[in-house]
Amino acid sequence: MTGTTELSRTDIRPVLAADWRAIHSWAALDQVCRYQAWGPNDENQTRTFVADAVSAWSEQPRTRFVYVITSGGAVIGNCELNLRGHAQAEIGYGLHPDHWGHGHATSAVRKLLELGFVSHGVHRIFATCDPRNVGSASVLQRVGMTYEGRLRETVLIRDGWRDSDVYSLLAPEWRPEDAVARP
Repeated sequence: MTGTTELSRTDIRPVLAADWRAIHSWAALDQVCRYQAWGPNDENQTRTFVADAVSAWSEQPRTRFVYVITSGGAVIGNCELNLRGHAQAEIGYGLHPDHWGHGHATSAVRKLLELGFVSHGVHRIFATCDPRNVGSASVLQRVGMTYEGRLRETVLIRDGWRDSDVYSLLAPEWRPEDAVARP
């Protein structure tokens, strides 16, 4: 993992319409979309995603919070927190492959957990990932999420039906000091 200096520069901010080109730089890549039901995106699909994400910030009640992940001011990924009712939220994230393995996704997920537990008062935050996506599973484990189990054939993707591993963290298990990225 990269040192604290780079991680301290990892931040999240609300997505803007002008971010579409940066988001498209990874949303158009096969390796990023390999385990997703979407993509690889063409420009119109990315523009639509970004327009919907920006629009979600003005919806009432607001339940979808889409952010970009930045490092040194550059947009390198995106993440989101979705309120699901019954004091639950779901998180998701994606990162340009040039920035995989440097702790940026872990840092962004920690920020999403803090937003969910502190700003929105949720009790449970969960995420799903394809069991073959060991990098994503590592991020979820690194932030303290518990593996709950596997849901069989939940999403149809390009290479067939995909299972989904479920991870979660409960408010009593979350520690505010975990929101701070560690080397």
